[in-house]
Amino acid sequence: LGTTSNNLHLANPQQRSLFPTMVRSRRTRRPIQEESDEDNEEKYNSAFHHDGKSSDGDDDNYDGRMRHGIGVDDTTSGGGGGRERGCPNAPPDEDTLRILVSTDNHLGYLERDPIRGLDSFAALEEVLSLARQHKVDMVLLSGDLFHDNKPSRRTLHKTMEILRRYCMGSESVGFHIVSDQKDCLRSVVSGRANYEDEFYSVDLPVFAIHGNHDDPTRDGGTEMLSAIDLLAVSNLLNYFGRHDQVDNVQVSPVLLQKGTTKVALYGMGSMRDERLNRMWQGKKVRFLRPDSNGVNGGDDGECDNENGWFNIFTLHQNRDLGRGAKNCVHESMIPEWMDLVVWGHEHECLITPSESLVGTFRITQPGSSVATSLTMGEAKRKQIGILDVRGSQFRLKPVPLGSVRSFAIGEVNLGEIARNSGGGGLFGEE
Repeated sequence: LGTTSNNLHLANPQQRSLFPTMVRSRRTRRPIQEESDEDNEEKYNSAFHHDGKSSDGDDDNYDGRMRHGIGVDDTTSGGGGGRERGCPNAPPDEDTLRILVSTDNHLGYLERDPIRGLDSFAALEEVLSLARQHKVDMVLLSGDLFHDNKPSRRTLHKTMEILRRYCMGSESVGFHIVSDQKDCLRSVVSGRANYEDEFYSVDLPVFAIHGNHDDPTRDGGTEMLSAIDLLAVSNLLNYFGRHDQVDNVQVSPVLLQKGTTKVALYGMGSMRDERLNRMWQGKKVRFLRPDSNGVNGGDDGECDNENGWFNIFTLHQNRDLGRGAKNCVHESMIPEWMDLVVWGHEHECLITPSESLVGTFRITQPGSSVATSLTMGEAKRKQIGILDVRGSQFRLKPVPLGSVRSFAIGEVNLGEIARNSGGGGLFGEE
């Protein structure tokens, strides 16, 4: 593997989005609304009142000088320890919910390696730095935050330090949860999400599901706990999408509202693929739908499609990519009324939303933020997505990660080399 450059440069936040239009939900069947990035920036600037803090500097603030060996140079401007100054990105307007989507961070991967041991932490710090720069409302992590099921104390310490530095601050959070938080969030100490706890000051909420690497297990007792539970009980993130019943899965959404935009966030942490496939085929997986008043109503067959909610489903399972019919989740299993699916577990970055096979929703696959295997999929450029949701429309802007250690991969045909060299075949044999 090659070494990481000492001068890292993030993508120019003023560059044109690869998704210049807001994609309208397929349920409306109306023309897509065309809006340029310049028009959106003007709307955002006019809709938000800036706090008047210092705005000097530019993207070169992130110059690759790792703070304590794992992070971004500390150029702050007030609350939120890891906040970057001088970001030209305008905040979203009062009706646009902005979400940073990332998955498979694998914190602690090769932590004993003297060269690559800090790569996963540097990537997480860049992800959260980009969240600050793009002024997102929240961060969505789709599983495998940790590489090991029982991460070391060193890994936990670094993770908690990074989350505290970037997620705590004095700014207000622009959205609120309208569903019963005890029904959809794990380890809720105060009965509310971490940013609503009066004894904490969180201004960058993180919502996470578990993956197959950090799934819940029993350790010293009868209760099943995940390493994500430790972060949730410490109020560093919000843990959702866990389903402990093995014979009946009922997916209840986290209902988010910002202005006139209402988002139903569904989560499904990692489960055994064969068991989940069998339960899905047996119709033992149910998705609760919200009604127009924001209360969880009937299941996926009892509510009107036009209920005003934009539905996001994040899961951490195998995709149907030649793994066998029973070892994956088929796209046809996902409810047709979903609007966007954020697929974790697959490490190849396919961030551009693609039409599902059933043709009623779109799928984005962010991929991992650190390479854990030498494969063609891992060799692709690592990216995160900045998702804007406004009403029934959404737009996803890919942002490449600059701190990820890259590598090249190729194939060598020894037989062809031998023939071209005049040897008549491999090792001189016909």
